[in-house]
Amino acid sequence: MPKILVIEDEAAIRRVLVKILSEENDTYQVDEAEDGLEGLEKIKNEDYDLVFCDIKMPKMDGVDVLIAAKKIKPEIPIVMISGHGDLDTAVNTMRLGAFDYISKPPDLNRLLNTVRIALDTKVLVVENKMLKKKVSKNYQMIGESAAITHIKDMIEKVAQTDARVLITGPNGTGKELVAHWLHQKSDRSKGNLVEVNCAAIPAELIESELFGHVKGAFTSAVKDRAGKFETANGGTIFLDEIGDMSLSAQAKVLRALQENKIQRVGNDKDIKVDVRVIAATNKDLKKEIAEGRFREDLYHRLAVILIQVPSLNDRREDIPLLIDYFSEKISNEHGTVQKSFSSKAIKQLQEYDWTGNIRELRNVVERLIILGEKEISEEDVNMFASK
Repeated sequence: MPKILVIEDEAAIRRVLVKILSEENDTYQVDEAEDGLEGLEKIKNEDYDLVFCDIKMPKMDGVDVLIAAKKIKPEIPIVMISGHGDLDTAVNTMRLGAFDYISKPPDLNRLLNTVRIALDTKVLVVENKMLKKKVSKNYQMIGESAAITHIKDMIEKVAQTDARVLITGPNGTGKELVAHWLHQKSDRSKGNLVEVNCAAIPAELIESELFGHVKGAFTSAVKDRAGKFETANGGTIFLDEIGDMSLSAQAKVLRALQENKIQRVGNDKDIKVDVRVIAATNKDLKKEIAEGRFREDLYHRLAVILIQVPSLNDRREDIPLLIDYFSEKISNEHGTVQKSFSSKAIKQLQEYDWTGNIRELRNVVERLIILGEKEISEEDVNMFASK
C-alpha cells in the first residue's frame, strides 16, 4: 500500500491534494502536514513512497525540508509544489534532488501522471538498493564466529566508500571472498571487478598486465593493449598476492594511486583512471618493507583499511556451518543426494589441523561426499580425510 505525504501550509490546497490522491486509488494511504517541521518529523518516523512539499511555508521552507529529507531517506521521491513566483526556486530544487515540481493550482492530469511515475521509480530504486546488498551465491561468507562477524561488519561500513583496503591472512582463508563482498556491496558494483594474481604473472610482464602497452613496446607487443587498470575503470581492481609484485611495478601502482593516472608500457601519455584498489597478501608486509622488498609508501597508500582474515584453526566453531554449506553445494554440483555428517565426524573434523584452511576443508568434504556412506561417520573421516 503506497504511502504519500502532503506537506502544505494552505489548508484548501492541502485538502484538494489529499482528496485527489485518495480518490485516484483507494490503496493510497495519504498523510498530511501543515508546515515543514511537522512534515520532516513525519518523514523521519514513517516510510513514505512519495512526498509532495510546498516551497513557501512558515517555520521551515520546502527547500530546507528537501535538503534534510534527502540526507535522511534519499530514496524517497519528493515533488515540490510551487506558486508562480516560486518557479526559479522550483527549478533549483531539481538540482538539489527533487523528483519534479508542480505549479499551483495543480493540473489534474500532470499531478496523477507524476504520482504514477514517482511511485514506479521508488520501487525500482529500492529494488536496485536491495540487489546491491545481495552478494552472489558463488561468494558466500559462511560463519558466525566473532572474527567473521567482525569482518562482515567492517565490510558493511567500508563497502560504500572508496577507501582502499588491504586484506591479510594465510592462503586458503577466503581473502578473495572479502574482496568480492566489498565490490558487490559498493556503488561500483555496476562496474567491473578485475582480479590480478600478482604471484602468477612473471615479473617482466606484470607492468604490461597492469597498465597495458603500445605496439612495439617489446618483442611480443604486436598491437596496443589495455591493462587491468583501464579495464577496471569505474569499478574495482583486486591485486591479490601484492607482496609478490616487483619494486618497479610497485612504483607505478603508487603513482596510479596518487594521481589516478597510468601510462602504458612504451608510451609516456597519461591515461586517467577511476578505480578502487583492494589488495591482499599472505605475507608480513612490514617484514617485507624491512628487508627492502616492499615499498613503505605503497603500504601506507594501500592499508587505509586493514582486514585480517583468520585461519580456519582460529575459527573452529564455524566448521559445522562450513561443512553443511559445502555438503549442499557439492551435492548440487555432482547431482547427488546431500549427505549428512554424524556429530562425531563433525567433531573430528573440528579437531584437525587445517593448514590449508577453508580450501582444504572443502576438498576433504568433497572427498567424503564422493567416497563416504550416506551418513558420513567417524570411520569415513579416518579412512578418507587423511592428509
